[in-house]
Amino acid sequence: MHIDRSNIHPKKRVLSVFTLVMINVIAVDSLRSLTISANYGLSLIFYYLLAALIFFIPIALISAELATGWPRVGGLYVWVREAFGKRWGFFAIWLQWIYNIVWFPTILSFVSGTLAYLIEPSLAENKTYMVSTILVAFWIATLVNCFGMRISGIISTLGAIFGTLLPMFLIIGLAATWLMTGHPSNIEFSTHNLIPTFTSLNQSALFIGILFGLLGIEMSAVHAEDVKNPQRDYPKALLISGSIIVVSLIFSSLAIAIVVPHDQIKLVSGLVEAFEIFFNAFHIAWMSKIVVFLIIFGATSSVSAWIIGPAKGLLAAADDGCVPRFLEYSTSKGVPIALLMVQGLIFTTLCLIFIFMPTVNSSYWILSALTAQLSMFVYVFLFAAAIKLRYSQPSLVRAFRVPGGKPGIWLTGLIGILTCSFAIFIGFFPPPEIEIGNIYLYETILVFGICFFCIMALLLYRADPTESQRP
Repeated sequence: MHIDRSNIHPKKRVLSVFTLVMINVIAVDSLRSLTISANYGLSLIFYYLLAALIFFIPIALISAELATGWPRVGGLYVWVREAFGKRWGFFAIWLQWIYNIVWFPTILSFVSGTLAYLIEPSLAENKTYMVSTILVAFWIATLVNCFGMRISGIISTLGAIFGTLLPMFLIIGLAATWLMTGHPSNIEFSTHNLIPTFTSLNQSALFIGILFGLLGIEMSAVHAEDVKNPQRDYPKALLISGSIIVVSLIFSSLAIAIVVPHDQIKLVSGLVEAFEIFFNAFHIAWMSKIVVFLIIFGATSSVSAWIIGPAKGLLAAADDGCVPRFLEYSTSKGVPIALLMVQGLIFTTLCLIFIFMPTVNSSYWILSALTAQLSMFVYVFLFAAAIKLRYSQPSLVRAFRVPGGKPGIWLTGLIGILTCSFAIFIGFFPPPEIEIGNIYLYETILVFGICFFCIMALLLYRADPTESQRP
């Protein structure tokens, strides 16, 4: 039987449009993907606009409809459950939860490597240092979320403004100044370079990295219950935050490509290196440490935003009896403390395994590709659920609907599903810019990871001994 937590822990609606915009920005508009897209040079503009058209905008439109039709804690789980039943609702929210845990070591490796610039750059190669700082950062972010959404919302807002948007607009300003003062650019601004040439799937492989950089606009839907007026404020926040995200990602990625040669862009440290080039050229090297601190704060805030979102969705599945009952435990503030602790234990085990992979760039890419592929399965469920619910619950009031009636929802959903399917496919073709070693090992890791986590979800759901006793 579903548990209505609003009666157990009544709470105030504490999130404004501005706060929700900042949560979206810090969850999506991350510095982590800038070096991946910078590899495309000027053609990254084409890829980002394409990704916005066939992936980002469809997700935003469908999330707005689903969140205003079902503005309850649970988000993705509730939407898929309403469309396809508890089993597939649990499957979708489980994959969302898992792909975030797989992603956490990559973003926190970025944090640890960046932090080394404040202390001693050589520490970035010290495995003990890397493991220690990754674990400390993750558990601090977990602790912050234990104090409830008000504190978490404040951290997300500050992180979005000072740790993400400020460094992004700063590097954009530095790049503009660089060009206006006659410094050379590593990319040629021409129509010819704007449109990419497609000669092999490997050349399009980085596109999955761009899609990966746009994940998460729907994540704030799990907080719809905390929004003052979800039917009005949620769609408005999506429009504002979506515009900020796409524009800032395009121009900050170009800023890196302008000063760092194409064949020297490093996935983990490329952003900091770009800042150093700018600062040294403009004789303000002292700014490096300040920016590094802001980047660390922004990345850690991003982790904090993603720690609580999928866990709250999985809590709704726990309420429905899809997982063992001890995972249902939450604090008086509605924080799923049991799930956060289990999440932390899984993360701790994963980061101890993945952090010892030999090459930083290759390990970062493999983890990013696996995360992106798992997430694409989740989005297939999201798009399919929106289409199904238009037919199974047509009369349910939605403050926002995807324009165009049923043809509109079909067009939006099918574009999203086809994009996700293509992204899963090209994920098995590593980009030529990144040395991944044995191609068969690379593909085996991806296939095994996808199969293992999908099968685990199905087995865990079926392992619930009381499922048959629940309506």
